[in-house]
Amino acid sequence: MELTGAVKDHLRITADALRGSDRRLFMARTVRLLGADGQRRAERESGRNRGTIRKGTQELDSGVCFADAFSQRGRLRAEEHLPGLLTDIRSLVESQSQTDPTFGSQRLYTRLCVAEVRRQLILSKGYHDEDLPCDETLRRKMHDLGFHLRKVQKCKPKKKIAQTDAIFDRLSEENSQADAQEDTLRLSWGAKASVKIGLFSREGRTWARVEALDHDFKADAKLTPFGILPPRYGDLFLYFCQSALTSDFIVGVPGMWRQGVRGRFPKVRRLLINQDNGPENSSHRTQYVKRLLGFSRENDIKVDLACYPPYHSKYNPVERCWGALEQHWSGTLLDCIPAALKFARSMTWHGRHPLVELISKSYTKGVKLSKQEMAQLEKQIDRLPGLAKWFVSFPPALG
Repeated sequence: MELTGAVKDHLRITADALRGSDRRLFMARTVRLLGADGQRRAERESGRNRGTIRKGTQELDSGVCFADAFSQRGRLRAEEHLPGLLTDIRSLVESQSQTDPTFGSQRLYTRLCVAEVRRQLILSKGYHDEDLPCDETLRRKMHDLGFHLRKVQKCKPKKKIAQTDAIFDRLSEENSQADAQEDTLRLSWGAKASVKIGLFSREGRTWARVEALDHDFKADAKLTPFGILPPRYGDLFLYFCQSALTSDFIVGVPGMWRQGVRGRFPKVRRLLINQDNGPENSSHRTQYVKRLLGFSRENDIKVDLACYPPYHSKYNPVERCWGALEQHWSGTLLDCIPAALKFARSMTWHGRHPLVELISKSYTKGVKLSKQEMAQLEKQIDRLPGLAKWFVSFPPALG
């Protein structure tokens, strides 16, 4: 029996419309019509498992249908009943999570307890309490998503300014809006502490015997990693510099990144930058403001800074990449710059290797503007009232 495309579609659609024994009997009768090698052809053409077809053939021959007994097969996962549950949990917890400050693992720690997540799902996402699974199930879902609750340490002083909560609220709003707009791309960027190049141990573990210097003598060189991460897409871009970490370096890297991905984001007209507010990239550092405004004008794109509050830079998404990098190369000796770059290229982030580039340009420290020059720049940028230090807008070129 010859099967045309229309016949194949008819068989597939009809089988999909049936359930249980009706579907199996239909497939069994179809196999009988196909003749020799009917089971293999049916499996190949319709995608049905031959075991299911054999079961239907037994039902057809015996005249007795097997009970499916779906109720005895256990409960479905919560996300089967609530398809958007995992996405909603992630959206609530993501902005309240931090990476391991020691970069010793890739685990994420969240400030929200399960009861608070449940309350937020009801208030913010429109769920009903009776529809949600129990707290233990929610806890397991959070663990499956990579979020973990850590006990608060009482041995450290409280490091929190008066605007911290307001900054996080604004960050959550800005990030959510940016991720939902096609013409806006959210970037998380930041630098890691310099890495010493030489026969130094970084307390990593390896199966092979590796010997390092017994003292950390003067390094042969130092590399400063700077990462750019679009959280919506998960791609990681790593740039290594031997020079000092300066404002010119920090803004120069996005310029190179922009040239490399220009064709990938043709609709983007605005960049939302998540960063810390350190000394080199502070929104009040004159050279940083000048270079960012220049970057915005040169690329004809609006740039908005959305900075994390002091002592909370670990919530910045790019910080989570440093834990993966440290775990990847901690058991090796970075005895030369090519070796460090090679190990960085072989790491994976969300199943993909990062784009790694070495910047050989040297940057001068201490470059700054006069008060008069900075006053002129302040007239060209916009700061959010009340949170002016953490949220700054750099408009593109006029016209």
